[in-house]
Amino acid sequence: MKKNHLYYVYALRIVLLDQLLKLLVHFNMQQEQEVALIGNWFKLHYTLNPGMAFGFEFGSFYGKLLLTIFRLAIILGIGWYLHKLIQRKAHKGLIWSLVLIFAGGLGNLIDSIFYGAFLGLATLDAATPWLHGQVIDMLFIDVGPIALPHWVPKFGGLTVSAPIFNIADISAFVGIVMVVILHRRFFTTEESSPSTPPPATDLQQQPK
Repeated sequence: MKKNHLYYVYALRIVLLDQLLKLLVHFNMQQEQEVALIGNWFKLHYTLNPGMAFGFEFGSFYGKLLLTIFRLAIILGIGWYLHKLIQRKAHKGLIWSLVLIFAGGLGNLIDSIFYGAFLGLATLDAATPWLHGQVIDMLFIDVGPIALPHWVPKFGGLTVSAPIFNIADISAFVGIVMVVILHRRFFTTEESSPSTPPPATDLQQQPK
């Protein structure tokens, strides 16, 4: 049973690491400030994301509130499913994938719920700072402008910059990629254990 707790411990470590880096950036950098880490391609770039990954938003006055509630529901569902997988002793790869997805989602959910109230990072025109916090992003791989292929729906032909992300995004992304690539291995029915011999019949051999 103690080994099962390790999954939750590692999820908590990812969340704490994500939050620590976000707070360090927030209290030591100005918004949109950039600091080179490795050469001129890997940088810290403090920016705020009011929506989902890559800046997608729900386009209404209550969009951020609905997004936060949606995130909360998803995280509760993933947490429940993760707990069931651990209890069932499911494939360890599937469990670790869900740990990464859960930790990543929880890390950004904390921003959405609390950062508006405690760090003053609520979205514009928010009715309340609670549940309206913007997510802090800072990791930037600067590969220059990226031209999207024309077959990409809605955004085809546009030139965009590389996304800026955080540790929570990386955690969730890696977990999702693991599920997509290895789903057959994760969800294949386990080989049944050798069948037990059929029970003896009640008929006894008649004496000769």
